[in-house]
Amino acid sequence: MNAPASSILLVGVGGMLARAFEELLQARGRAYDAPPLDVLDLTQPNTIVSTLTAQYQLVINTAAWTDVDGAETSEEKAHAVNATGASHLAQRCREVGATLMHFSTDYVFNGKSSTPYPVSQPRDPINAYGRTKAVGERMVQTAGCKYLLVRTSWLYAPWGKNFVLTMMKLARERESLQVVNDQRGRPTSAQHLARCAFDLFERKHTGTFHITDGGACTWFDFASEIAGRVNPDCRVTPCTTDAFPRPARRPAYSVLDLTATEKILGPMPDWRDNLAKVMAQVHAAS
Repeated sequence: MNAPASSILLVGVGGMLARAFEELLQARGRAYDAPPLDVLDLTQPNTIVSTLTAQYQLVINTAAWTDVDGAETSEEKAHAVNATGASHLAQRCREVGATLMHFSTDYVFNGKSSTPYPVSQPRDPINAYGRTKAVGERMVQTAGCKYLLVRTSWLYAPWGKNFVLTMMKLARERESLQVVNDQRGRPTSAQHLARCAFDLFERKHTGTFHITDGGACTWFDFASEIAGRVNPDCRVTPCTTDAFPRPARRPAYSVLDLTATEKILGPMPDWRDNLAKVMAQVHAAS
């Protein structure tokens, strides 16, 4: 690839977070390579070895199996990406001296808390996806490489498949929506996540951090805010999780504690403010 020694390797091209990183790195004038899946596949260790060479100082891993319900019947496939693949990547980072920026999820926790989960909270996932991500975390943390492990939650962006875009579409099309009101967490703009994670790296921080938007809400609160901005005539009503049974259990409470991150970067913008920015981009592009 003939990249300079200071360049960055972006893993997971085509995904929602990867696109946010591409925009960020281009805006900041940072050189990076983003190989497609047929060149770098986390389930094929030989492609990691051949692609990840000593010219890279930072590896940003946005690749993941994120089909939460699908993982219930395909846990082995999810594990191959989220755990084994992350492990091979971390081991290779150790060998070449690169820092690994790896992303994980609120789903590594059980959802039984009533106060935000600190970074040090023991992992206790309640579904297959969470189990694979929890194993991936442990493998990254014990591989011996320099790492920046970032947990996040409820990711959305002006592109891809996500809750915000789905709710915007439904609110335009329907007179009413019913949305779960007994799951509480923190939404996260992918652009905000990329910016904060890269800022932590540039300030030479390593270890485990939580990054989300500020504030907390339920899916019902989130949907109500979206619908109110798109079509105030669309009525959003609350319901329980039982009204929409899914293959994978969801944590009832998954608010991540942001204290450590905010000590370094300052207060995280409220989720309503980040949401407004993302929705404005969607409107501008339509």
